[in-house]
Amino acid sequence: MQDILNRTKDIKLLIFDVDGVLTDGSIIIGDDGEEYKAFHSRDGHGMKLLQYTGVAVGIITGRTSKVVEHRMTSLGINHVYQGQKVKLPAFEKMLKKLELKPEQCAYVGDDWVDLAIMSRVGLAIAVQDADPLVREKAHWITKAYGGKGAAREVCELIMKGQGNLQDQIERHF
Repeated sequence: MQDILNRTKDIKLLIFDVDGVLTDGSIIIGDDGEEYKAFHSRDGHGMKLLQYTGVAVGIITGRTSKVVEHRMTSLGINHVYQGQKVKLPAFEKMLKKLELKPEQCAYVGDDWVDLAIMSRVGLAIAVQDADPLVREKAHWITKAYGGKGAAREVCELIMKGQGNLQDQIERHF
């Protein structure tokens, strides 16, 4: 575990996939064609807390959805790349925009499309219910499933490793 905490020390950007990571992977489409997703409120709160510490949060997802746009806007997340069937170019754009090196990033994924980025970042994370190959390639695997608190777990891990988790806890007393 100490190796993982050491990997968090230089993280300046945490990037999430959406379907299967920030959601449980279910895609609900109404009769009107509108897409619906369920997000865990504590995951969102963790992402806001992490941003308070100075770590940027970003999203790279293969699908395009208004609900993702609305959710990320409500969380103050400005680095949102939707419709990325191949995710690596979006990752490279994010690095350039934020003037970061790959090792200063953490990425949370669940499926094969996430592997290209996971192989380049300083901290590659798989959610508990990720595809077996993704779990095998990850530096760390969450205890929680995608959409069920995994994002919060990752945010707390980074805050703990960077020494500011207790400060964020104390803000609420």
